[in-house]
Parts: sequence; structure tokens; C-alpha cells
Amino acid sequence: MSEEVMNGFKPDSVPVYKELVSEFAVCDRWFTSTPGLTQPNRVFVHSATSYGVVGNMDQMLVTGYPQKTIFESVEENGFSFGIYYQYPPPTLFFRNLRKLKYRDNFHKFDSEFKRHCEEGKLPNYVVVENRYIDTKVTLGNDDHPRHDVSEGQKFVKQVYEALRSSPQWNEILFVIVYDEHGGFYDHVPPPTTGIPSPDGIPVPEPYNFHFDRLGVRVPAMFISPWIDRGTVLHGPSGPYPTSQFEHSSIPATLKKIFNLKEFLTNRDAWAGTFDVVLTRTSPRTDCPVTLPEPVKMRETDPDDENKLSDYQKDMVLLAQALKGDDKEEDILLNKLADNMTVIEAVNYIEEAFKKFMDE
Repeated sequence: MSEEVMNGFKPDSVPVYKELVSEFAVCDRWFTSTPGLTQPNRVFVHSATSYGVVGNMDQMLVTGYPQKTIFESVEENGFSFGIYYQYPPPTLFFRNLRKLKYRDNFHKFDSEFKRHCEEGKLPNYVVVENRYIDTKVTLGNDDHPRHDVSEGQKFVKQVYEALRSSPQWNEILFVIVYDEHGGFYDHVPPPTTGIPSPDGIPVPEPYNFHFDRLGVRVPAMFISPWIDRGTVLHGPSGPYPTSQFEHSSIPATLKKIFNLKEFLTNRDAWAGTFDVVLTRTSPRTDCPVTLPEPVKMRETDPDDENKLSDYQKDMVLLAQALKGDDKEEDILLNKLADNMTVIEAVNYIEEAFKKFMDE
């Protein structure tokens, strides 16, 4: 176990990241917003709060997080947003994004992302979602355990090359960040001083957590023709003496770039903004057009009969909520995902999402 926790990939094993870090920028002090699991940290990315949640809380995932998101803030200020998905996107864990008026903001990655890039029709703010389930037909590309990391590399390569070939390239800042650290060791202690609670909503008994510390560092990369080669972004210089780069830096930076009217919470008002990485006075013309081809790392094929991970069970919960066939209490009680195999989950999720989008 110790060898796994202390282990890592050599640069040549992740050639896409090696090239991007060499050609553009990496941040060596980007922390997760909370020392918690995947969903709370993902929620912070889009809303600068997890609404008092540090675990994957089933009821909140079913009913939907109620807080305002950066998507709504962007739209209210006259800008556009788009979410490109391969499986039903976890951004739908937000209640407001399930509204009919936002259906046209969701796009199929495989059929629409490259085309929108080529046509110069990308929205002002774009989120691209991974594939979170691994099957023999569609391999997971989210870097979760059991999934082949080379598939994640292929995915990033595909996104970069589509952006690079777009007429919008000189207007783009591409950000790659991980939601949480996955339990692996890091030698940098997470900050614990001067971190504000987003909204004053604590985690209830028995934890009594007040969101006054950050979680472990995660990788964060910035790609743009406005960034010099080999840039390393360290800690921010403000807006407060204790400010850090963390997931709330994304809505904080969007507010600054788009001159949005207000912050979402106390946390994005405090978080450092990474617009400072754009240091050039003119865009580069030497950015690579293509990236290295990743080499398959996993020796075995996925097993479609595997049971689901906790995160994949969350996606089934979301699908149940979107499908709308069951009452909330029934969804929470029947634990449908507990007895599903991977392939059964994929079929159920896709059917539920299709019904949601067609209604």
C-alpha cells in the first residue's frame, strides 16, 4: 500500500501533460476547496461553495444543489456558456441547471465540440466533462483508479488539438484541474489560516466543520497563446494576504475577466485569480499544433461486469432523478446502483438522460 500511495507517473508516461507543462504553465500551489470527496470539490468549482456538504450526500445529489452557479452569473451578465458531455454531466447535480431553459447549453462532446471549434462558435465559458465509467466499448478517460491513464491523455490531446485549430485560439485560456487528490501523498501541507467559510453553512454534528481549511494540492495547468513557455505559477498576490489558488479561483477569475457584477460567495471573493498567468503583449505563433500520442498503459481490458464505484453510484442517482419515474424518497431507499454492473449502469444512465433531454 505504501508503494502505491507514494508512487507517481514519470513524465514520459504522461506525454501530453509533459508537453503542455513545457509549452505553457503549471501551478504548484493549487489546493482543493475542501478536504473532502469528489462531489463537494466539483461543486466548489462551479459555485464557490458546497452548501455545507463534505461527502457525497445522496439527498443533495437527488434534489439538486440549490445555490447559484457561475453559469447563471455568466448568462445574467450577457455572456454565453456551454457544457460538453460524454456521459450525463455532473453539472446537473445543480438544481437550477436542470431547468428547461438550459437544455440548449448542453452539447454532445463527440459530435459537437470539434465542430464548434472549427466553426469558431465556442461559447464564452466552456466546461468539458470526462467519461466516468469504463466499458469495453467506451473506455473511461477521467483518470480514476482502474481506468487507463493513457485514455485521459488522449482526451486532453483531443481537446487541445481542437482548440488549437480553432479560429478562436487567440481568445482561449484552457484550464486543466483535478477535483481532488485521490488519497495520494503530498509534502505540502494544505493552508489552514485565514480561509473564509463560503456562506456560513457548517457541516452538522458530529463533524462541525466550518470550511476554514483547504484540501490537498492537485495538478492545475494553463494553456493559452498568451502564456510564455515553461511558466510556473506560484501562490497569488491577493486579493487578501491569505488568499490561495483553489477551485473557487475559477469563478473568481471569470468574474474578473468578464467584469461580472458580483461574487458567488465569500470564498471566490477571497480566492486568488489566475489571469496573471497571461503575461504576453501579443499571442505566440509557435504553440504546438499537435501533441504526442499516448501509449496504452493498462494491460487488461475493462470488465463490464464490475460493480460500481461510489462516484459511479452517484451518477446512477443523478440519472434516477433526471428520469423522473420515482419519488425522491423511493430513489433514496431502493439503492438501485448497489446491484448494478458497469454495463447496466451505462445503459440506465444513457436512457435516463435521453428521456430528460427529450422532455
